[in-house]
Amino acid sequence: MTEFERAVAARRAPGALFTPEAPVYIARSPGRLDLMGGNVDYTGGMVFESTIREGTWAAAQRRTDSRIVLSNPQMKERGWREEVSFDLADLTSDGNVRALVNASPAVRWTAYVLGVFHLLKRRHPDIVTVGASVYIESGVPLNKGVSSSAAVEVSVMKSAAAAYGINLGGIELAEACQWVENVIAESACGIMDQATAVMGDEGYILPILCQPCRVLPMVKLPPSLACWAVDSGASHEVSGIEYEAARAAAFMGYKLITMWEHLPVTLDESGAVPRYVEPRWDGYLSNMLPSEYRAEYEWRLPEIMTGPDFIGQAESHIDPFTQLREGVIYRIRNCTRYAVEENARIETFAELARGASIEESEPAFRLMGDLMYQSHWSYTECGLGSKACDMLVGLVREEGAANGLYGAKITGGGAGGTVAILGRADARDAFRRVVTRFGEQRGFEPYVFEGSSMGADRFGVRVMEPAG
Repeated sequence: MTEFERAVAARRAPGALFTPEAPVYIARSPGRLDLMGGNVDYTGGMVFESTIREGTWAAAQRRTDSRIVLSNPQMKERGWREEVSFDLADLTSDGNVRALVNASPAVRWTAYVLGVFHLLKRRHPDIVTVGASVYIESGVPLNKGVSSSAAVEVSVMKSAAAAYGINLGGIELAEACQWVENVIAESACGIMDQATAVMGDEGYILPILCQPCRVLPMVKLPPSLACWAVDSGASHEVSGIEYEAARAAAFMGYKLITMWEHLPVTLDESGAVPRYVEPRWDGYLSNMLPSEYRAEYEWRLPEIMTGPDFIGQAESHIDPFTQLREGVIYRIRNCTRYAVEENARIETFAELARGASIEESEPAFRLMGDLMYQSHWSYTECGLGSKACDMLVGLVREEGAANGLYGAKITGGGAGGTVAILGRADARDAFRRVVTRFGEQRGFEPYVFEGSSMGADRFGVRVMEPAG
């Protein structure tokens, strides 16, 4: 029995969170690390994702009444309410659920959980007729850019669906969790976080073409290569204005291009998440070739633009999950370029990694590392850079390939968070020097991510049967 299962068992008694008379369903979901990619999922690009060793556990049990009782003791450490109760009957609309979870900062964390029950009730009204009790424990650090929110959504969705007798997995599970984050938590994430948490596996890298979610065969790096990650100490939030502005700017550039090409743009609501489409690139900016972008559009795009100026020229904004804010300057040219060229970098990196898994090649390793450095700098161009992350990447570059460290980059939505590092497996001494020097210069002990773990589908659902 795991520590989490023992914690669940301790809460299983008459009058406690879980009753002894009914089964409890347990799921686990890991956080994720962007080895390459991280900010092109919403423009249809490829991402190259690894799970991390840290994960979130969730246990769910159906109740006989209509209450939804959520318990997460770790929230108390952050000054939030650790146990919150809602009523299933109150989950009547998206707006009403958002109002419930935003009633107080102390309950804001429940957006990622209550949204799960709202979606399950909407999709399965004949099945989700009673409430549930949910217990959560997470080892995924918050605001580090390793997708703590997706780990919560996936583990809760997996366990809660099982408690209601609903079979949910694969892309369907990932899309459902992305919907919760986009619509209820109001964070404009793409699908890569949830897809990796669901379908990733220990020791493998998962390539995902986010159109909307095409999972390609997993890649196992050769034994001589290793990837690590280090927390920069600079807090990252997907809901932050930097991420939202960079995403919005990419769609602003895309809208201008479709206007120049006289392409009709329409809203497609047939998928799990609505998006705008057109006949040439199918609504995915990352489908544009870098050579085409540089030759035809780079020089025509404005470097910067305000929201009102853009609307005056383009009439509408074609991203359902960002808004153009007053007073924000949007880096249209850089963010549009990023969506096109980053996708090409990731595709190249993935092909090099596949080849390296068959025949190890020092030139391939060095090129993979340089692609990471290119990716890192492009974040800064989009307004998503971080001085702390720059420092960490600089220390890796100082050690260099001669000491077995090939490359490093900021991850996730940028503007802080975690830095991924690629190196030889025998370069642990060089990696430790980087961590030590960074910690000394920043005045704290950095958190190191090392190793991986199985995704939620591979883990499955464990059932604690009724007592007796």
